Amino acid sequence: MKEILIIADGIVAKQFLERVCADTSSDNNYKIVYYNDKTKVNTNDPHIKYYKFDPTSFSKLRSVFSDNITEVFIIVKKKIDAEETYKNIRLLSKDIHIIMLDNWRLKDKDNHLTLLNAGEILTSRLFDFLPNVSVVAQNVGLGIGEIMEISVPFGSPYVYRHIFAIRQRDWKIAAIYRANSLILPDRSTMILPNDVLLVIGDPNILRGVNISIKQELGSFPSPYGKNIYILIDMLFSCEKDIEEMVNTALLLHTMLNNQKLIIKVINPTFSKCFDKIKEYDKGSTKVFIEYEKSDFREVLKDDLKIAHIGLMITNNKIFKKYKSDLYDAKIPIYKVGKYDFSKIKSSVVLPQNSFEIEKLTAAIFDISSQLGLDIELYDYDPDNSNENEELIQHFKNLAAMFNRHLNIIKPKNNPIMELENRDDVLDFVPFDEDVKNTNILSLFTTNFQKLYYKLENLHQVFMPIGDEKTEG
Repeated sequence: MKEILIIADGIVAKQFLERVCADTSSDNNYKIVYYNDKTKVNTNDPHIKYYKFDPTSFSKLRSVFSDNITEVFIIVKKKIDAEETYKNIRLLSKDIHIIMLDNWRLKDKDNHLTLLNAGEILTSRLFDFLPNVSVVAQNVGLGIGEIMEISVPFGSPYVYRHIFAIRQRDWKIAAIYRANSLILPDRSTMILPNDVLLVIGDPNILRGVNISIKQELGSFPSPYGKNIYILIDMLFSCEKDIEEMVNTALLLHTMLNNQKLIIKVINPTFSKCFDKIKEYDKGSTKVFIEYEKSDFREVLKDDLKIAHIGLMITNNKIFKKYKSDLYDAKIPIYKVGKYDFSKIKSSVVLPQNSFEIEKLTAAIFDISSQLGLDIELYDYDPDNSNENEELIQHFKNLAAMFNRHLNIIKPKNNPIMELENRDDVLDFVPFDEDVKNTNILSLFTTNFQKLYYKLENLHQVFMPIGDEKTEG
C-alpha cells in the first residue's frame, strides 16, 4: 500500500481531490495538506487524512512527512507557494518523485520532478477535438501513439466495410465505440458512419491509417498520391497514341481532385507532337523532358519516389509491355481505351473476389462520383450460391450514402461477352496477381481478372490490391 502526499490549493486541486475521494479501486493512503477550507473535499474514507497548515512552513511539513511516502503532488495556485513547497520537500528527501502542476512554465529542477504544464495539457486536449487529427493515448501503454482513437466520418473509405476486408498489418482494430456502447469486433463486424475506432499498432503505421480513414468522397487520387502522371516514350509510342493519352490525362486533370498533372517525356523526337506537349507546361500542368535517361522502367521507378503519383495514364501497348512494373508500383493505372472518353456513362464492376472488391469500393465510388458516372455491378452467379449478397448490400449502402445510381445486373451468361460489345463504360479491375500473370493460357479461364484483356477496347482502371498504401 503506497502513501502519497498531496499539497492542495485552488479549484484544480479541489477537482483533483474529488476524483481521489471518488476512486474506490485503489488502496493508496493519502495525506492531504491544505490551507483553504474551500479546497477540502469531505469524505469518510479512512485512507484519506487531512492536515490544515501552510506547506511553505518547513517545520509543519516535516511533521507529516515520513519515509513511507513514495510520491508528492503539488497543486497550488501561487507560484511562490509551489516553489517554496518544492524546496521544503527536497530538504526532506532528495530523490522522492514530485509531480507539480505548472501554471508558470517553470524550469525542470531535477530528474525526480515532473512538471505538468497546465496550458500545454489544455491545448493538447482541445487539439484532440479538431477534425482530422490523430487522438493518441497519453496516459496508458507507452504513450508514444501506439494506441489511437479515430472517428470514422460519413464519407470515409472504411464506412460499410467488414473487418475481414481490411488488411491490418502491424496494426489492429481492437474496439469500436458506437452510440455510447463498446463493441469488441469480430471478422463479420461492419464499420458504420460516426463509429470511433480504437486502434493499436506501430505509431508510424497508425498515422497513415488515420489519414486513410479520414479521407472522404472527392479526395481521389488521395490517399494513393496527389498527382496524375503520364510517362511518354516518344520512340515507343506513335503520335496518335501519345495524343490520346495526353488528351485523356488533361481531361481527367480537370475532373479529379488532384494537385498537378505531370507529363514526363523520354527519348524526345523533335516534331509537332513534341512542340505541342511542351506548350502544356503551365499552371498546374508540368512538363518534364528527360534527355539523359531513356529507360521507361528506370524513369518510372525514380519518379515513384518523388512525384507523389496517385494515378498513372497508359494505353494498351504500354500496359502490356510494362504490366509487371506497373503492378509493382502499387498505384491506380488508368488505361486509355479505343472509344472516345465522352461516351462513358457508367462505371462497371465484375466481382470475382468479394474481399478484393470490398477494399476498392470507396475508390470506385469516389472516382465515379467525380466523373459523374453511375455504377453497374454485375452479379454473375451461375451456381445460385448468393456469394455476392453481402457485397451487393455494401454497394447499395454506399450508393445511398454517396447519392449514386446503382444498377445490379444479373446476367445469365458470362458478362464479358456482353461488355465486349459496349463502348459506354469505365471498367474497374482489381490489379492483382491474376492480372499480372495473365498469359495466352488465360483464354480458357473463367476468372474475370485474367480476362481483362478481352475488354481492352474499354477505358479501364486497374486498382492496386495488397497492402493498402496508407496502412503501411
